[in-house]
Amino acid sequence: MAVTETASGARSAHEGILRRQSARESAARTYARALPIVPVRARGLTIEGADGRRYLDCLSGAGTLALGHNHPVVLEAIRKVLDSGAPLHVLDLATPVKDAFTTELFRTLPPGLADRARVQFCGPAGTDAVEAAFTLVRAATGRDGMLAFAGAYHGMTSGAFAASGDAFDVRVARLPYPQDYRCPFGVGGAYGAELGARWTESVLDDPKSGVPLPAGMILEPVQGEGGVIPAPDEWMRRMRHVTESRSVPLIADEVQTGVGRTGAFWAVDHSGITPDVMVLSKAIGGSLPLAVVVYRDDLDVWQPGAHAGTFRGNQLAMAAGTATLAYVRENHLAERAATLGSRMLTQLRQLSREFPIVGDVRGRGLMIGVEMVEPEGGVEGAEGAGASEGHLGGAGGLDSSVGLGPAGDRASLAAGSTAARDLARGPRPAAPELAAAVQRECLRRGLIVELGGRHASVVRLLPPLTISDEQAAAVLDRLADAVEAVARSRTREDRPQQRRRPSGQGDRAERAG
Repeated sequence: MAVTETASGARSAHEGILRRQSARESAARTYARALPIVPVRARGLTIEGADGRRYLDCLSGAGTLALGHNHPVVLEAIRKVLDSGAPLHVLDLATPVKDAFTTELFRTLPPGLADRARVQFCGPAGTDAVEAAFTLVRAATGRDGMLAFAGAYHGMTSGAFAASGDAFDVRVARLPYPQDYRCPFGVGGAYGAELGARWTESVLDDPKSGVPLPAGMILEPVQGEGGVIPAPDEWMRRMRHVTESRSVPLIADEVQTGVGRTGAFWAVDHSGITPDVMVLSKAIGGSLPLAVVVYRDDLDVWQPGAHAGTFRGNQLAMAAGTATLAYVRENHLAERAATLGSRMLTQLRQLSREFPIVGDVRGRGLMIGVEMVEPEGGVEGAEGAGASEGHLGGAGGLDSSVGLGPAGDRASLAAGSTAARDLARGPRPAAPELAAAVQRECLRRGLIVELGGRHASVVRLLPPLTISDEQAAAVLDRLADAVEAVARSRTREDRPQQRRRPSGQGDRAERAG
């Protein structure tokens, strides 16, 4: 009886907090709408709600929690500062804590940047760092325009939002971002990336393109909110050459992709490029608010106070960030993310073979997306096609032997690949309602996932880099169960489909929860 009363009381407290949140908070709240949970304790991958339920958290603060919740090295770093009597707020004054953070950050930067880098501490959100980067390159070049890519997400402040994919007042020139499944040119793979690269060159070189030489180009090495779309490595190198040869600063937005998330410490490391500017936030603060811009010293033309903010000296975040950066580096968690992420992608692609509602599975490292589509909704020939597996370009890069050829070359590019079928038929329409249903079914099974993509049709996984093999198996089991439940409901079948669990572990889900 006492246990029942305790559980009832916990549920009542849980429901009361949610009711008060709904009554008091802004209509702009987002995650709370799809995830009606009240976290009270958390460690690593696991969250415990006020109602007593436990969840596997594959949202990770939208990628902020590289080491998961309350990692011991992060807590120890924060306690050390609190116990030392050091000031917690110092504006932009120099402190030992800041010096340690900057030293560790510079140790991780791409070759060619660390030795000549400057760092600007910004307001605590990534969007302020994007604003700072724009201000910087405009001051350095004397130019005003910016280049960005379709599907991008760079933040919600005025300038950052103008460069994002859903801007309504366009002040930034848009370029096509390479992707396989919904290629804007209808071809995908290496050929689609080549077309996009040539389009970019044409926009910059054509005096009648309507786009004057810009102050900078900003890109995400993997589009996160845009649907987990990795840029091909060769395309990244091409953009570096395009910008460098025209004296256009290249800004890499690594807010979500940084600190080992994609299987390299920074996502630009996959392609070996050195951007002129890097925008960093989320994981660099070790779960606390922190954002910086790192850039080449010759761009450092700002006057004092040209970009400032009261909360740009968060000592606790810097201490937590130093501990996180060092832990990821010393324990080779980026390499771990590459290995485990590749295995998870391979296993998840089984879902696309078994369930027609799964159109594409893609990602890089522990940044994974599963796109839900209408199983019998025809095709979107106007938006092109690619492959849910065996990508022609994919994260591995654009084949340098492939040049721009006639449209008939698509067949030869796809020859011998499972992409041929999708190239011929095109992708199926996005299904945001099915993605939302999968998210709900995941939550019922104790798994927290995020949605993203152009139509909010991509189920996203952003687990901490510390996730164990057993926990990864549990995540895959619960996601596969959720997809199967939605597929069965969609097709209204009377009996369950037979399938192999992607993880092959069955009851691991309960043990890992």
